[in-house]
Amino acid sequence: MGKVGRDIQRVLSDHLKYRIDAHKVMLERLDDVNTFKEHEVFKFGPFTIVPVTVDHSAFDAYAFKIVADGVSVYHTGDFCLHGFRSGKTSEMLKKYVGEVDYVVCEGTNVSRPRAASTKEYRLQKDFETLFRDNKGCVVYLSSTNIDRLFSLYHAAQRAHRAFYVDGYQKKVMDTVVNSGSIWTKSKLFQYGKHGPKPLMRDLSDRNSVFVSDSFKDTLGRYGYVLIARPSPRFDKLIDQIPGEKKKVLSMWNGYVKEGSDAYNENLAKSLDVDFDYMHTSGHIDMTDLREVFRLLHPRGIIPIHTDNPEGFAKFFSDEWSIIVLNDGDSMSLVPSV
Repeated sequence: MGKVGRDIQRVLSDHLKYRIDAHKVMLERLDDVNTFKEHEVFKFGPFTIVPVTVDHSAFDAYAFKIVADGVSVYHTGDFCLHGFRSGKTSEMLKKYVGEVDYVVCEGTNVSRPRAASTKEYRLQKDFETLFRDNKGCVVYLSSTNIDRLFSLYHAAQRAHRAFYVDGYQKKVMDTVVNSGSIWTKSKLFQYGKHGPKPLMRDLSDRNSVFVSDSFKDTLGRYGYVLIARPSPRFDKLIDQIPGEKKKVLSMWNGYVKEGSDAYNENLAKSLDVDFDYMHTSGHIDMTDLREVFRLLHPRGIIPIHTDNPEGFAKFFSDEWSIIVLNDGDSMSLVPSV
């Protein structure tokens, strides 16, 4: 794993260790994890591997150039080209990857191939406007979408709103800020004049947030942005906050669509029916993906992480050979002549 990814996972597993036994085991195993560094070659058996840092909604994400027996493969992992960290992608591909024989590629968004993703900086501007226009904003956001978490923090700063997170989310943000990652040179992953404000636990009730009269008065007087999660603890807190509240969903809307495999009943209940939807995917759209393929110039592309591999093949077969494999299938890769 990347070092920062390991440290973030450690925060998550420590947070969940008393509720999910698997996270107790995870904490033990993380002590034995070997970490790699971006763009530095390492070996595993016959494989020579170069981790290439990529832009994705999960921080410290990587693609890999893998070479063995004269065959070169680029495994994209999950990534995008419309985020805050995408500007150097083409440069890094040319410098650390070059042309390859095959690409193993994510295809999350292939079912909407003509759709272009909203830029993260544009979404941040929209949130800043929302925060200025509404004194109280409650945003439901995945805590692993760290770029979005920091984006909303800075939008709140510019809108002169206090930014509230729970203790776990604050630890995640602190881990990134103090990580020494190449990305923390960016102001996006640094704190401004006023850092995020962690919510205080109610010592008399572990499942509640401490809400004093002075806290409610401060929220009502100066406004706030609250990063919330679907839980009775947050539901109770939100009910106690005075004044009008603008609720926003900033994650995939499949979580609140009844009938969806990913439907989250608790999230749907917490949002109720009156909420704004402000989100952009953490995965690449098909227009950007075509440009990546043209840089890599592969002989064949193998789609993964998609519910529509045939659609992927149809969309890109005009320029490349698309190899559709099912789980458990294998194939022999031969080096270029």
